[in-house]
Amino acid sequence: MTASFPDFWNGKRYYSLDAYLKHTYGEKMYKLSLNGGMTCPNRDGTLGTRGCIFCSEGGSGDFAASSSLTVSAQLTEARERIAGKTSCTHYIAYFQAFTNTYAPVSYLRRIFMEAIENPDVAILSIATRPDCLSDEVLDLLLELNQIKPVWIELGLQTIHPETLAFIRSGFALSDFDRAVTELHKRGIKVIVHLILGLPGETKEMMRASVSYAAALPVFGMKLQLLHILKGTDLHTYYESHPFDTFTLDDYCDFVTECVALLPPDIVIHRLTGDGPKKLLAAPLWSADKKRVLNQLQRTFREKDIWQGKYYPQS
Repeated sequence: MTASFPDFWNGKRYYSLDAYLKHTYGEKMYKLSLNGGMTCPNRDGTLGTRGCIFCSEGGSGDFAASSSLTVSAQLTEARERIAGKTSCTHYIAYFQAFTNTYAPVSYLRRIFMEAIENPDVAILSIATRPDCLSDEVLDLLLELNQIKPVWIELGLQTIHPETLAFIRSGFALSDFDRAVTELHKRGIKVIVHLILGLPGETKEMMRASVSYAAALPVFGMKLQLLHILKGTDLHTYYESHPFDTFTLDDYCDFVTECVALLPPDIVIHRLTGDGPKKLLAAPLWSADKKRVLNQLQRTFREKDIWQGKYYPQS
């Protein structure tokens, strides 16, 4: 069959973040990774001390600037780092490291306002846990969202209780459901993070997580290949209990099929993800991001898949 795609998808078979930004704001924007100097209830002793099993010492903020700098200085440094590859005039301020709503509201207000009031920042994106969104924090996010768009990135990873326990997430699916409901009620866009390839999960289980999240009122989704990073408890487990990881071919086949499960209005923010090359233990093929993205596009075409639809070739 021949597919018809919205013109603003720019020939891709899915609704990419680039397409959304260009269609909505008229330009591609880069995320400037920030470190708000926070920790996580999984690290400070509230729920645990070692973090989620896959989490590095950088708390998923391995590409963020130093928290010793002010937010304004971090924004300047991040802009300078990408100056050679973009001519965009506006950016997404992305609080990425650790849990970015896990602090007193007075502190959150100060750092978030410093970011959102920067004239070059068009969007404020905040990565956090679904169990770290008190009513006071939600009220602050609502206030900020009236100044500039606020996106909340929620790390769900999986819907399956046994896997959530294994990865030491520390929260339940009900916490995630409540967070999505409360954020949606306030008109705040939600981006869901899911990890594909967690130990013990079958493809059927992963598809169930994708379908579950896609049925909720969410704006975007990140489909993240499981990276095994040196220095994490996952790496220690992998060395003593080796488990199969995706091959490049199998991952491309599977992730495109997951995209077929998503409604066409969900913006796809990620299809693979980055792991710091110096920390990456497996799968090593994922370090060549350009090769992965090129193969993904070929797989979409060869299997005749696009977001929301899958037409196997006869």
